[in-house]
Order: sequence, then C-alpha cells, then structure tokens
Amino acid sequence: MSDLTEIILRVIIAVATIVALTRIHGLRSFSKMSGFDFAITVATGSVLAGAVTTLSTPLWHFIAALAALFALQIVMAQLRSRNNAVESAMDNTPMLIMENGTPIHENLKRGGMTLSDLYAKLREANAYDLAKVHAVILENTGDVSVLHFSTDRSKLSQEVLEGVRRS
Repeated sequence: MSDLTEIILRVIIAVATIVALTRIHGLRSFSKMSGFDFAITVATGSVLAGAVTTLSTPLWHFIAALAALFALQIVMAQLRSRNNAVESAMDNTPMLIMENGTPIHENLKRGGMTLSDLYAKLREANAYDLAKVHAVILENTGDVSVLHFSTDRSKLSQEVLEGVRRS
C-alpha cells in the first residue's frame, strides 16, 4: 500500500474513532469547561496528527491513546462532579474583573488582562456605556462574560455569581 493510501485510511479511521468516542462521551468531549478539558482537546489533536503522519507506528497505538484520553476525561468528569477537592484542584475559579461599571484592577492583573483587553471584550459584548455594565467575569475557561443591567437596573441573581471570586 502506498504512503498516500495509508495516510488517507488512517485519517478515515482516526477521525471515525474520534467521532465515535465523542458520541459515546457526549458534546462535553471538546468543551472548554476547564483547563483539563482544554488539555484533553489539544492532546486529542496531537494524537490525531500522529496517527495520520507517523506511519512507522501502528495505527492501533493511536486508537488506544485516543480511547485512553476519552476514558481519562470521563473518569475525571465523574471525580470533579463528586469531589469538591478534585474540582478545585483541576479548575480555575471565575473572577470578577468589573463591577457596576468599575474595573477591578487587582483582578485584571491577577487574570493577566489589561484595561485594553477588558474594553475589547466590552465592545464585543455591545457594552456601549460602562454605567450599564453590572459585572464582567473572567471565566474558568478564559472566556469573558459581560452581564448588562436590565432596563430597570434590577439586581443580578446571586446564583449567577455563585463561585465567582471577587478579590
């Protein structure tokens, strides 16, 4: 079999394996819920690249590695949901970086963000007036959430800020 034919077959088999494992584990397989999830996603891509380009290694080694990564993610998701210590060790804590239109400079610094970064995220979220921004949160995934005041400037439900570090 030619190298090109083998590469094409490896792509088909490796991608089909990833799709099958994702169907078994669910959409969370490639979520950005935690740093651990991100690491698994990057590792999966790396294994896929190796499976396609490293013809000297048997394909089943890569399939086994993919299965192991998905199994590890399933086990860790179960542990995270059952044990707060595991969750705390694996996940970053979301952090408040702006409250009631006022940036929290100490938290921006802790999160490795600048005012320019914050303002860019506010523009992305169509925040036209800082006075209308209730809170901005640097999420545990690295995403930034912008919570706008409603028209009556009602208070934000405390459940929405559950687990968010203020300082």
